Amino acid sequence: MNAVPSGLVVVDKPTGMTSHDVVARLRRILGTRKIGHAGTLDPMATGVLVCGVGRGTKLLGHLALDTKAYAATVRLGMATSTDDAQGEVLDTTDATGVEDAAIAAGMAALTGGIEQVPSSVSAIKVDGKRAYARVRAGEEVVLAARPVTVSQFRLLARRGGDLDVLVECSSGTYVRALARDLGSALGVGGHLTALRRTRVGPFTLENARTLEELEHEPRLTLPLDDAVDVAFPRRDLDAALAADISHGRPLPAAGVEGTYGVFAPDGRALALVSERGELARPVVVLAPA
Repeated sequence: MNAVPSGLVVVDKPTGMTSHDVVARLRRILGTRKIGHAGTLDPMATGVLVCGVGRGTKLLGHLALDTKAYAATVRLGMATSTDDAQGEVLDTTDATGVEDAAIAAGMAALTGGIEQVPSSVSAIKVDGKRAYARVRAGEEVVLAARPVTVSQFRLLARRGGDLDVLVECSSGTYVRALARDLGSALGVGGHLTALRRTRVGPFTLENARTLEELEHEPRLTLPLDDAVDVAFPRRDLDAALAADISHGRPLPAAGVEGTYGVFAPDGRALALVSERGELARPVVVLAPA
């Protein structure tokens, strides 16, 4: 790639890499430092990670990534210090006697609007320091419960004490904490052994490419104009209004809620705007005059 175009790259993140590791690798593959990511994934997790390239980085803070979907494996009968397979085993219990009906009831109780205590090794800041950093330093961390929405928590298959599950949830939901709380409710403990994000906002695994595929064929998943069209409501402008927004001037409101994309007559994405009262003002100008 010579001149690096702007847009989004949807990566199928491998296990064992941080989201920052993925960005560093993409910088080498695409030959530019102007890359960022949205919606961090834990190192143990795989799946959809949305990255912005060039002016695509300006979209990252505005993407509607508030719903997510995961395929996960919960192991009953073992509680760990991190609520996943990377933590220290706290206790073990024979889970073979747990009945399917009890599992179904436990999952139903964790569906809908719930108050969830995040895992102590989450990235939530406690007095300015990440919770996981405090735990690693030997501190005991108990985080406050927060409201989250689990729209779906469904059992796909049971293999002894291992449960393959599907989770659809709001941003800020910890699937590790669902595993912990399900195991606790069943009286046998539980933790997460595998996590794969299958969707974040409108971006799915069908859009995603592995780093190896990108090494072989370095290209954007969505060029900037297509990315704005996919991720935001669209408003097409005439030439006069397109000139106004390119100079950072406000537009007459069109009655569109939230942040939306405005496009020139030639199909270029010019800006993201949001309305207040009679006017739509630029949030991000993507194609300045």
